[in-house]
Amino acid sequence: MDSALFVLNEDLLIRILSFISHDSDRKAFRLVCKAFLRVDSFHRTHLRILRPEFITTLFSKFPRIYSLDLSVCPQIDDGAVSMLVGYGLPDWSRRLRRLVLSRTTGLKSAGLAMLMKSCPVLESIDVSYCWGFGDREAAALSFGGSLRDVKLDRCLGLTDVGLAKIAIECQCLEKLSLMWCIEITDLGIDFLSKKCTQLKQLDISYLKVTSVSLHSISSMEKLELLAMVGCGIVDDEGLHYLGKGCPSLQALDVSRCDRLSSSALAFLINGHPSMLQVYASHCFHEFPTKVIQGLKDLKNLKKLILDGAPVSESFFKIINFNCKYLVEIGLGKCKGVTDKGILQLVSGGVNLNILNLTCCSELTDNAISAITDSCRSVLCLKLECCNLLTEKSLYHLGLHCSLLEELDLTDCFGVNDTGLYYLSKCTKLICLKLGLCTNITDKGLYRLARNCSEIRELDLYRCQGIGDDGLYALSSGCKRMQKLNLSYCSEVTDRGIECLSHLPELSDLEMRSLLNVTGTGLTALATGCKRLAELDVKDCPSIDDSGFMALAYYSRNLQQINLSHCAISDVGLCMVMGNLTRLQDAKLVNLYNVSNNGFEVALRASCVRLKKVKLIASLRLHLSPDIVKTLKARGCRIRWD
Repeated sequence: MDSALFVLNEDLLIRILSFISHDSDRKAFRLVCKAFLRVDSFHRTHLRILRPEFITTLFSKFPRIYSLDLSVCPQIDDGAVSMLVGYGLPDWSRRLRRLVLSRTTGLKSAGLAMLMKSCPVLESIDVSYCWGFGDREAAALSFGGSLRDVKLDRCLGLTDVGLAKIAIECQCLEKLSLMWCIEITDLGIDFLSKKCTQLKQLDISYLKVTSVSLHSISSMEKLELLAMVGCGIVDDEGLHYLGKGCPSLQALDVSRCDRLSSSALAFLINGHPSMLQVYASHCFHEFPTKVIQGLKDLKNLKKLILDGAPVSESFFKIINFNCKYLVEIGLGKCKGVTDKGILQLVSGGVNLNILNLTCCSELTDNAISAITDSCRSVLCLKLECCNLLTEKSLYHLGLHCSLLEELDLTDCFGVNDTGLYYLSKCTKLICLKLGLCTNITDKGLYRLARNCSEIRELDLYRCQGIGDDGLYALSSGCKRMQKLNLSYCSEVTDRGIECLSHLPELSDLEMRSLLNVTGTGLTALATGCKRLAELDVKDCPSIDDSGFMALAYYSRNLQQINLSHCAISDVGLCMVMGNLTRLQDAKLVNLYNVSNNGFEVALRASCVRLKKVKLIASLRLHLSPDIVKTLKARGCRIRWD
């Protein structure tokens, strides 16, 4: 073995490492020997950490790190930043080019300013979902004069003033996302368009802007991607402005823009025949032939998303004949999608990789047969609520679509154990959704788990034929499982949950209303699944404090938990909220065995790290004003149910 490893020089090891993308595989690579560890350490470029005090040590260990993610670090605030940065420029900050601070609600303008001044070559920053961020924080961001990519989604306090500050100081910006920054107006967008002339990607989704903003945006000569989802005030005039301007535009998302007409979209397409991506979901109530004819100009179109739009046979013919490079199409909830239309779409050389046919209820096995015959490299297929499909569709998928990675069969009544046997030939499956497929049992799941070892996400919501034997098969065959939904699978007991404890990578588990699961099952789960980050045990009344105590002791990576309608007591809740030092999101509704004082103590024990908490509305009258004030001051969003 040693002699075999000796012939692997560093260049070969680097090449091998470049093909390894999965975290567990990289960890196994590092553990082989010191040479492998050294290669991995030297070539790692990104860190996602949970405790900020280790930053300096980790950066010295990994000399090429330039990307840092602090989004899951619960204790990032101005004080923590002051300790990290200290005086002068620490070595780790001097080489940082990308920084993720999403959901770091405890960080304010002073701490952000210190970070920006300490990172002179920073090019990308993400402060999305920092609810309290406003104009002062925007002013702090403006110290990053070299910024090229800024993400400000749901920074609810940001106004035109803060945006102007960023636009003035960060004129090298190429990507900017302002989704849900609802205080931004036409004035701010106009100023942005004049100052940031290098912008290539802009997201103004859900802003209360009008067509005046699109008039300003139309002057951006380098803009390639514009997302404006849910801009309900923008009308056809705005698309006319874009049709005459933005010469570099290649991708446009106008989904859920209620006041736009399909003719305005046709005008825009006519002005941009080189468009590569068009997203117009739930936007149009009609799609006349004249508009469909305009799609002929999009010879290089790669993505077309028209969920919710009415379509006709002529639409499918035009797409098939003209859009030869199309790789993704979205027709979810579209009226007029039939077997004949799908046959026309795929039978002319169009080799689609991704198809969304959600709620296209007229489709039968014939449509799936046509897809599998013509699109054998399909990677993702969404067929939720296609109730006329039977096991024959899964036979065709298993026979022809060996590259299939994602399949959604939610609420497809025709899916049964035989169908899962056919589907098990798709050995590259990563994500499979079988929620509400009431005709599948442990037998079908066994066949699937035996062959599809790459599955990482599985949805079995309300599959009441699934029980402990099925979970045993999963735990034996699908060792890479990361996300699993077992909610309302009433046959599952402690034995089944104990089987899941043998899934070392499981990080997200939903197990609502499993009445036969007790503290014994939860204890086994907590002991075995050390990576568990999200857990939903709502309506599991048989789980007692013994299970929650084990959770508090073993599940130190837990970040999100739903305990609503559980039998947890004051002591159990205080242990969970106090010991889980990475917990950031908790749902605590209708905990009948927890007293008002129990809630008070539990919230005090976790207030420094909580970012979201859901409580029953009546509790508002019994909690002290001090704890509510403290939570809000730390940036925690309280939802009173």
